[in-house]
Parts: sequence; C-alpha cells; structure tokens
Amino acid sequence: MFFGRGGRYVSGVPEAPRLSHSEEIFPEELVLAFRNHGVPLEALRWPITPLGLHYLLTHYDIPAVDPNSWTLEVGGRLERPMRLSLEDLRARPQRTLAVTMECAGNGRARMTPRPVGQAWLVEAVGTAEWTGTALRGVLEEAGVLPDAVEVVFAGLDHGVEGGVEQDYQRALPMAEALDDDVLLVYEVNGVTLPPQHGFPLRLVVPGWYGMGNVKWLARITVVDEPFTGFQNSWAYRLRSGPDEEGVPVTRMKPRALMVPPGYPDFPTRRRYIAPGPCRIEGRAWSGHPPVTAVEVSTDGGGSWETAVVADDAPSPHAWQSWSWTWEAPSPGDYELCCRATDGRGHTQPTEAFWNLGGFTNNVVQRVPVTVLG
Repeated sequence: MFFGRGGRYVSGVPEAPRLSHSEEIFPEELVLAFRNHGVPLEALRWPITPLGLHYLLTHYDIPAVDPNSWTLEVGGRLERPMRLSLEDLRARPQRTLAVTMECAGNGRARMTPRPVGQAWLVEAVGTAEWTGTALRGVLEEAGVLPDAVEVVFAGLDHGVEGGVEQDYQRALPMAEALDDDVLLVYEVNGVTLPPQHGFPLRLVVPGWYGMGNVKWLARITVVDEPFTGFQNSWAYRLRSGPDEEGVPVTRMKPRALMVPPGYPDFPTRRRYIAPGPCRIEGRAWSGHPPVTAVEVSTDGGGSWETAVVADDAPSPHAWQSWSWTWEAPSPGDYELCCRATDGRGHTQPTEAFWNLGGFTNNVVQRVPVTVLG
C-alpha cells in the first residue's frame, strides 16, 4: 500500500514525525484541528457533557440535509425493504440512553513516532443522552433473512480517503446490530441533533469507539457476506505494518481521566496547587463495563493508590465518577497519573501500544503538577 502526503504511509514505511522546520510542523494535523475539537478536561465534572463541549470529529464535510425530503433506505437481505421518513422514525417506540463515546484515535498524539491524523491527546470523549428508536425494531419489522451476517450503515458525508472516493460507511456484525441498546438517534441532550452531530439521523452503538456511530444516516443494508469497504477493511484496524491484515477496532478499552487540579499555566497547562488536602477526581469508562477500579499515582506511575469509584453511571453504557484525596506536600513538582480496570480485568498500560493508525491508545493520563511553597 502506498500513500502520499495526505495519508499515513509512504512506500510502506510509517512517516517520521515532522518536528523541525517551522513550515513543516503538523500541516495535516493543523487543518484537522481547526475542524474538530475535544472536551475541555474540566468539563469532566458534568455527568452529561454539555453538547457544545462533547468531542467532535467530522471525516469529510457536514452535509446539508432537507428533513422534509430526507428518507432512510432500509434494504438488502430483508423480506420487506422499506423507506422511513423522520416522522416515521419519531412515531416508533422511543428510548433515551446515556452513552459515553470516545474517538478510536484518542491518544494518537502521545505515540512515538506519531501517526498522521487528528492529533488527539486525551480529550476525544463525551457522554450524551441520545434519543431515538431501537435499530432492532426496524430490522425485525423488515424481516432479516437467515443468510444475513452484517448490517452496513452509510452516511451522507462523502470524500476521499486512502485514495478511495467514498461515502462514509461502517458495518456491524448481525449480533451486535440486534442488541437492544443500538439506537437510530434524532435527538441529543433533549434537542434535535445539530448538523455537526449527524442531523437528521445517526447511529449510536454503545460501547464501540466513535467510528462505528455513523452520522447523517442515509442507508442501512443487510448483507450476506462481510463488508469490505474502506472504513472496515483498511482504515480502522490495528496493524504494525502496512502489509498486515490487522485486527478490527471495535469496543473501547478502559480509560480513566482526571479533572486537572488547581489552576493552569498558559500555554503548557502545567497545574499549580497549594499544599495540603487536594481532591483528585474524574471519570472512567470501558466498552466492557463496569469499571471495577481506579488507581492514582503522584510519582509518574512508580506507586499507586486506590481511588473510590462511585456507582453513579447515568446508564450501563456511561462513565462513572471516581475520587481520591491527595495530601499534597510542599513544595515540589509531581506527575499525577490515573488508570482504570474494567469488568474483564483489563487495566490501562503505562506505555503506549504503537500501531500505524494510532488507534486505541489508552495509556495512562499524565498531569504535571507543581505544589507551591
């Protein structure tokens, strides 16, 4: 596979970080950074992320959609293919579900060498209350044929990626698609979906990284063989070399994030606090809930203390709060870290697992802190 300057690989070799000449500093990342944004970490204090602070990633352009003429095409290996208007979908049984959603590239900027792409640090996450109707109900009404193996979701966003012109499309295995909590969503946090979040309809797949939550839905197609489109077969796969088939990116790995304590330096974001008791708090989540433990370190991961994890998730698919009190000494510099363990016993690593796409990097968060004298 050969990609040019806008891709991830050149002659099959990962691009080296461009850090030296001022005219060559992160050109692709700057373009993407102006279009996308993460959640300010102080917003972790809210159990439901205010909509304007929820992380946002748009692959191509935000399409302009006329809701009066828009319809959702449901076809493929079905007994009764159908077209549904927005009014049809709103008339179906309604559910509201709080879901934590994280970009698969969250943490990419912490990898060395850094894969080219949206240069997320740790802020590509948010928890919202999504309102819509269950995908399962639509598929059951349409009558899924016995040979069906996957469901393909196509958005109205169109562009070029990896040299391939395409609509953004992702697929789910049939068993995942038929989960009761997979929703066709038309509202978020009590308001109509805004354009940047997928108006008029998007898919929400609890527990999966954000790439599976297709926005601006136009077509749902049930297929009798695995989908081989770019986003499934190439883009979102874990591989250490371009010739590998790789492992597909699916569910979120465990992660804990802390609200940085004290107040920041501009622009380094180093934190400053007074000596004495200091409450360290944050949120933790996993695609395999619940989070069973959160630990905190004040020496960069040399030693760990157990935090209190609250049983306060807004839903089984949303993050939990945690807290710990640090008796901050005086004066000195410290590196605070936090790590989560999930229901399957998976714990965040202290070193990043490198891969070509820069995906699923759930390495522990590190927050430099100065305790003042």
